[in-house]
Amino acid sequence: MVFNSLHFLVFFPAVYVVYRALPHRGQNWWLLLASYYFYAAWDWRFLGLLIASTLVDYGCARVLARAEDPHRRRWILIVSLGFNLTVLGFFKYFNFFAESLHDLFALAGWQVDFITVRVLLPIGISFYTFMTMSYVIDVYRREIEPSRNLLDFALFVAYFPHLVAGPILRASKLLPQIARPRTIARAQIVEGLWLIGLGYFKKVFVADNLGHLADGIFASDASLTGPDVLLGIYAFAFQIYGDFSGYSDIARGASKLMGIELNVNFLFPYFVTSPQAFWRHWHISLSTWLRDYLYIPLGGNRGTTWTTYRNLMVTMVLGGLWHGAAWPFVLWGVYQGALLIVYRATGLAERLDRAAEMRRAAVVGLAWLVMFHLTCLGWLIFRAESATQIAALLGALPHGWTGHAEAWSRLGGPLLFYVGPLLAIQLLEVRRQDLMAVPQLPLPVRYAIYVAIGFFILLFGDFQGAQFIYFQF
Repeated sequence: MVFNSLHFLVFFPAVYVVYRALPHRGQNWWLLLASYYFYAAWDWRFLGLLIASTLVDYGCARVLARAEDPHRRRWILIVSLGFNLTVLGFFKYFNFFAESLHDLFALAGWQVDFITVRVLLPIGISFYTFMTMSYVIDVYRREIEPSRNLLDFALFVAYFPHLVAGPILRASKLLPQIARPRTIARAQIVEGLWLIGLGYFKKVFVADNLGHLADGIFASDASLTGPDVLLGIYAFAFQIYGDFSGYSDIARGASKLMGIELNVNFLFPYFVTSPQAFWRHWHISLSTWLRDYLYIPLGGNRGTTWTTYRNLMVTMVLGGLWHGAAWPFVLWGVYQGALLIVYRATGLAERLDRAAEMRRAAVVGLAWLVMFHLTCLGWLIFRAESATQIAALLGALPHGWTGHAEAWSRLGGPLLFYVGPLLAIQLLEVRRQDLMAVPQLPLPVRYAIYVAIGFFILLFGDFQGAQFIYFQF
């Protein structure tokens, strides 16, 4: 089931009406059943995998809490991590490594016939395995107490707003909200409805319409000029932002209506001046997960300069692989790691932060322009199907800048139409440094924006039910 489907538009109101009528424990049982139905509506066969992950990590955490021997505690942690990584590795990376091995043998002149097994990727597996792994690691570190209630823990894992595309939640934030009775404030209802509306605007008006523009540029048989490639990259940059942040907005909004607060996952990521800042504002739940459970355990910045650079690169390459089992994702991770290293080695990140504090508008503006285009270059690598296509798109960039005004009218006009209203909202939020800036505006202005967003969705939205991009990760 996807948020932008008729199925969900019937499912959620029905779940919500019953939810509001139940006492606390009944609400948790109802949400768990609804969450399992939500997941099973995609493919019921993988519901058992979700339940198995829940039971294994619930049991490991309970045993860890009672164990005192360090050696035994390490083995319990290994069992939990081994189970999760084995499941994730098989379903997500089996095809990738089998095909890569076949290609490697072919390069050596060996024709090896493998028995090909096309493994279907369970939706949301990267998100819920990272959640349960962080839970067990936190229990192992004695940073949190394990849940004693299997119902609460099962709901923590399967809670449907975040289940298939995040945010990647921490047990320390979500489990207490599940375990205690919830009250729903009027402000949560107002903010929740705004986030749901904004999320649908980002998805069906911005992302899905821009997707048609981006798909034409990244088609294997496309004949492209420099303007085509540049505008196509812009289209994908705002498509992936609208798509993923739109999902997060709908998830947060639906959860607010039920009195449960989810993490903010995006905070103006295209208004930053350095890659360090980008990763503090883009997919925040993943970047903080990678920091806390990979970068810092590797040593973080506590060692020599070169070990710090190594830790950054390893973290970003594995972060790239988290997104998908394909070489462009690996290259994207290398690219992101290189950006972090260059800005750190040159001191640019710190100097730009100081320039922003001193309100040096010209310096900050230029740095923003450079960073936005560096980000877009990363999206070219991310979106491409292969290294060959990356090279072809980069090779087309310098060509066709004169005598090709048609590309600007064919792509530039629609791009501005779909991105302009989003940027207007974002600029207001950035100016006030508040994601809830719109619901706090004077009533006439606020309702004018609500009507405008509804107008864009109903008249120009793409209602073909396109899946969210991050479902494949």
